Amino acid sequence: MSAPTTGEITVRHCVVHVVRRGGWSWGPDPRGLVQRVLDALPELLAAEFDEYLAGDGPDLEITAPVRLSVRLSAGGGGRLVPAGLVVEPVSASPREPVPPPVPVTVPPSADSSTVDSSGLDFAAAAADDADVAEPTVAALFEDLAVRGELAALLGLLPEETVRRYLSALVGELTVPSVAEAGDRIESFLAGFEDGPVAELAAELVRRRSLPWPPATDADLADVLELPRGADATSPAGGGTAVSPRPPGETRVGSVLPFLLAGPLARTGYLDAIGPALSGVDLLPETPLFAAALAYKVLGAPQRGWRRAPGDDVSAAAFAGLESVPDLTAFARRVAPALPVLDGVLALSLCRGHDPADPLVVAGVDDGLLLIDARGLFPVAWSSTVDGLLPHWEACGRPPVLVRAGPLPPACLRDLAAAGVRFITDARPVRDDPLTRLRWRTPLWTTGGVEPRLAAQLAAERVDELVRTVFVEHRAVPLAADRALDRTVALAASLAMGMIAGQLWDGDTPVLTLARFADLEATVRFTRDAVRVKVPLGRRHTDLWRGGALTDVPDVVWLGGRTLTFSGG
Repeated sequence: MSAPTTGEITVRHCVVHVVRRGGWSWGPDPRGLVQRVLDALPELLAAEFDEYLAGDGPDLEITAPVRLSVRLSAGGGGRLVPAGLVVEPVSASPREPVPPPVPVTVPPSADSSTVDSSGLDFAAAAADDADVAEPTVAALFEDLAVRGELAALLGLLPEETVRRYLSALVGELTVPSVAEAGDRIESFLAGFEDGPVAELAAELVRRRSLPWPPATDADLADVLELPRGADATSPAGGGTAVSPRPPGETRVGSVLPFLLAGPLARTGYLDAIGPALSGVDLLPETPLFAAALAYKVLGAPQRGWRRAPGDDVSAAAFAGLESVPDLTAFARRVAPALPVLDGVLALSLCRGHDPADPLVVAGVDDGLLLIDARGLFPVAWSSTVDGLLPHWEACGRPPVLVRAGPLPPACLRDLAAAGVRFITDARPVRDDPLTRLRWRTPLWTTGGVEPRLAAQLAAERVDELVRTVFVEHRAVPLAADRALDRTVALAASLAMGMIAGQLWDGDTPVLTLARFADLEATVRFTRDAVRVKVPLGRRHTDLWRGGALTDVPDVVWLGGRTLTFSGG
């Protein structure tokens, strides 16, 4: 820079480091990243040169291109780096030299419409699909470990899921690095908390008398009692062939499935789908998961199973398929992966819950649904009270409102025995330790709960949410096990609740379903992006002003393409 004694400072070289944390995507609005960096520069420069400046601060003029620098994970960036950025590796220590910038080139076929005024192209990346790194179980677990949530997630997984993901993790390891592999798995097992899963993990390690870490892959498989070699990654049953949709344009009767992607990306759920399905050898079938998610917010099945033709078209377009096959077999195969996705969603909601706000418990599918009372975000489903307790504790042990309905036997008694303070409009039986609450409607309580919280038991809206999303709108109506149905119901409810809060300060996900279920759109498939055009009007304006039409990069079931929105 020039000498500050002249009263004017010229910065000749300025590098801004943008560090990505807690995920692999660039957020819901990658183009806005450039503007946010530019907006932050005056304040950053004023702080840097504070000792030389007086008065209200400098008048800033940017006269040269802006370079963004990013810190990538050890696994590499692959498709995750926006095309057109100049990536400058950042040294872990200030004393270590920083290598020169490595340019990431834009392909000749890049659509010029994706280049903004800064000259940066944030279209889906350009490398051939063969060069794109597939999402892995190890990457998902490492990301959770960085956020300090790995142990919490592992404590939620059933034994079958633990075995499958241990097998997948072993399958990702190579023969030359067995000793390092053992260390990784040992750390993985050490993340378990007390309980049945911890006992299983300890038993898997203790079962053989071989030294730890094992010397060969075969010894490693023996210690963990996992399949060896090629069998370690073989799927349990035949997969379903999917046909990707070729480039072209189609009209869909509902844009709502596409609107779910943005909120799910912001919570980290979208990034977890690929690794979760990869762990059970179903990564090529991620479009089928997307189709189930779409069906959850489309029309309710007629006669309990028949789909309207327009719903099939919308679901296929959202999943990037020519047509959607029957999902019944997929629902059975994907079952071991669903607890991972449910856990990621629950952790994101528990992380943002205020312990002063109550939770709601309602009965559905012969089990219990835990709901955040503020916004009616479903947190988790469990067949027993014990399955909900970890989520209740993660939310800060708040008071609970229990809605009368098809509750499992002894539900109220089990909640009270676990130390949960609650108010309920469900009439207790003789052995339930509850007392009558003086209120305008019949209510009972365990004590220790402010009576004013009873006003937050919005019984009609809770019943509407359960009936509409979890009962009437079945994603896979012919599946014997409804696990996939509940998983996509949780995800869809979270996304629709976020949209309702963004647009109208809404307090129920059903509001989004009611207002956008019949909003049509045109979808165009290109090599690098899937472009959704929403008709102009009041609803488009609401979506645009509420920030619900921002681009969603690296959508796994679309082959890593970017999902974009426009009006017209």
